[in-house]
Formats: sequence, structure tokens, C-alpha cells
Amino acid sequence: MPRDFSVGKVWTNITAQAVPLTIAQLVQLLYNIVDRIYIGHLPEVGSLALTGVGITFPITTLILAFANLFGTGGAPLFSIERGARNEEKAREIMGNVFTMILIASAIIMVFCYALRVPMLYLFGASDDTIVYAESYLRIYIFGVLFSMIVTGMNGFISSLGFPRTAMWTTIIGAVLNLILDPIFIFGFSMGVEGAALATVISQCVSAVWVMHFLIAGKTNITLKLRYMKLKRRTVANVLGLGVSGFMQQATNCLVQIVCNVTLQNYGGDLYVGIMTIINSVREIATLPVTGISSGGQPVLGYNYGAKKPDRVKEGIRFMAVTGIVYTAIMWLVIEAFPAAFIRIFSNDARTIELGARALRIYFMGFVFMSLQFMGQSTFVGLGKAKRAVFFSILRKVVIVVPLTIFLPTLMGLGTDGVFLAEPISNLIGGLACFITMYITVYRKL
Repeated sequence: MPRDFSVGKVWTNITAQAVPLTIAQLVQLLYNIVDRIYIGHLPEVGSLALTGVGITFPITTLILAFANLFGTGGAPLFSIERGARNEEKAREIMGNVFTMILIASAIIMVFCYALRVPMLYLFGASDDTIVYAESYLRIYIFGVLFSMIVTGMNGFISSLGFPRTAMWTTIIGAVLNLILDPIFIFGFSMGVEGAALATVISQCVSAVWVMHFLIAGKTNITLKLRYMKLKRRTVANVLGLGVSGFMQQATNCLVQIVCNVTLQNYGGDLYVGIMTIINSVREIATLPVTGISSGGQPVLGYNYGAKKPDRVKEGIRFMAVTGIVYTAIMWLVIEAFPAAFIRIFSNDARTIELGARALRIYFMGFVFMSLQFMGQSTFVGLGKAKRAVFFSILRKVVIVVPLTIFLPTLMGLGTDGVFLAEPISNLIGGLACFITMYITVYRKL
């Protein structure tokens, strides 16, 4: 049966959601992280191949952004309606989200396949790296539908109170990816094409798992054809709230493009490859924070819909404290051992030397990133879309992008300026988001 988040200790409910979600997100990362590790250690061409795959990040991030547009917009509303005992409306939300995913994935596949080469050059590819970037993306595009189903619909499984089932969604696919990667990359000598093919097959299996549960799972709220007809108000509500999740990923896409192009101008392919590694380390380092925020959203939304403000406040406090403590510890670990993280992805001495310095700069003030996550997740969990969207845009578009462009020109900072833009944006954007959430939401509950 679906879980009732209005009973029991709030921190227990959040932890019960967050732990399997964090494990699931960790396993999800293996889709791409393992690809990068294997590709980075390819004989002779590893550095260029890793840089080429890194050039595709803006496109894969944009695909994820659209999945989040529907998933992070629908799942919180789904939780709120469940908390209010409106099961019919909850079914309608889930069905409409699935239909939007089907339509969007078809459009994205056609668009990205037709324009893949000019897009890759625009995003920072050179004549040396375009062959690897295009080879990877050409195959990856055919898995767009599977990727969007997994990302956009798995949140409904968690919102129903089955976080372990949601965790298995990614574990199954990632384990398969771990098995197929070395077979295709090295066994069949397919290189980056093998990595892409392994990812597509694995995502397909995960998507089948998600659909099986939502259609035939042990719950009274399932995905049915009659609820898939789009309703204007439902679509508007989902998109209105999901814009936050979309903007968070879309602005990540914009930042990746600006970083790649700027680093190409100031440091060449080597520094674009280093940024690929740093992005991978950041994804790993932020996992527990995103797990807590993702696990907290359905709990906050359910109790908000059930008119239990004290439990909502308790959940916000728990999320804030755990997020701050974790990011402070992780910051110290990365500052102490930066080269160890770079070596995971490359054995090249120059990459390790320059990458360690860049990683230290990038992660300065990492603790302030947790404030952004907690404020943002609270806004989304309670259905306050406009505030969530505003702070997504503020940190990435208003702060990071201008700093990434202009800091390298100041005092000869060069590539250091690109990496310095991140900690500055974390400080300003994180504090602004969290303080606003405290004043406008927490104190008024």
C-alpha cells in the first residue's frame, strides 16, 4: 500500500525515502561515470575521447532537463493530491506526465539527430574531438525515450512510498551497464560507440522495470490509458511547477556550454577534458544532498497537503542540518586529496597536475551549495513554483555565466577564472535562496 507520510517521525520518513534514492542516484551515475572511466583509460586516445564525450554533456543534460520538467513537476503535485486523499486527481497527473514524456522524447530525438554535428561544434568541440563526440551522441540519441521514462516516471514510484523499488530501477540498469561497457568498449573494440550502446540498452531495461510497476504494481494508483488524455489545467500545473527542475538542468546545460567554450579558448582540449572530470566528481559529491532533498520533497508535500505545518518545518530543519554537515565534510576531503579524484578518470600526469588545482578552486565553499539545494527542494515540495524558478535562474544565469565569461579576463586568471565562478555563485546564490525560504516559507508555516 502507498505510504502515509503524516504518521511516524518526520526524519525517519525522509531518511527512508532518501537512503534508497541516494543509492539509486549513485547507481544512476554509473551509467555515465563508468563510461567516462573506461573511455579515459583507452590506450593512446583516452584524453581526447574523454573530452569528446564531455562535449556531449550539454545535450544529455538538456534531455534530462525535459524529463525533470515533467517528473519534478508531476511528482510533488501527485504527493500533495495523495495527502489530500484525491486519488483520482493523482492518477490524472501521472497519466498526463507520461503522455508529455512520449511527445517530448519524439521531438527531441528528431531534433538532436538532425543537428548533432553543428550543435557539438557550437558546444566546444574541436576537429580532434568531434569524431568521438559525434560517435557517442549518434547512438545515445536513440535511448532518449528510455532515459526520459526512467528520469521522469521513477519519482512517482517514490511518491507512492516505494523508494526501494525506485532504487532497483537504477540498480538493474547500472549493473547491466557495468557488464556491457567492457564487453562493447574493449571486447568488441567499439570504443565510445560501445559505451553509448551499453547505456542505451541499460536504460531500456530500466524503463521496462518502471513501466511494469506503474501499470501492474501492488498499489491502487496505477498508470491507465484513460488518464493519459491531456488536460489543460493539469498540464499547466505540472509545467508550472516543473519549470524549476527544468531550469535547474537547462541552466546547467548553459553553464556547461559556456565553460567548454571558454576553456577551449583559454586552455584547449586539455582543460575541456579536466572540466569533464570535475563535473563527474561534482555529481558524485552532491549525491547525498540531492538524495536528502529528493527524499524530503514527497514528505514535505504530503504533510503540506494534509495540513500539518509543524511536520513540514521539522522536515526542513532535518534537511538543512544534514545537508550542511555533509557538504562541509566533503569539502575538506576534496581539498585534502584532489589528485586522488582526478586519477579515477585519467593516468595522464599533466591532467592530474592541472586537474587537482582546478578541483580545489571549484570546490571552495562547497557547503553553500547545500543551502541552494535545501531552499530549492522546499519550494518545489510545497508547490511554490515561481520562487523555485527564480533561484534556479539567479545562481546559474545571472551569476555563474557572466562570471565564467569575465573572470578569466581579470588579472590574468585565465582558466582559473572559469573554475572560480562556481564557489562565488554558491556563496551568493545559496545564501539568497535559503534565507528567502526561511523568511517567506518556514516562518509562516
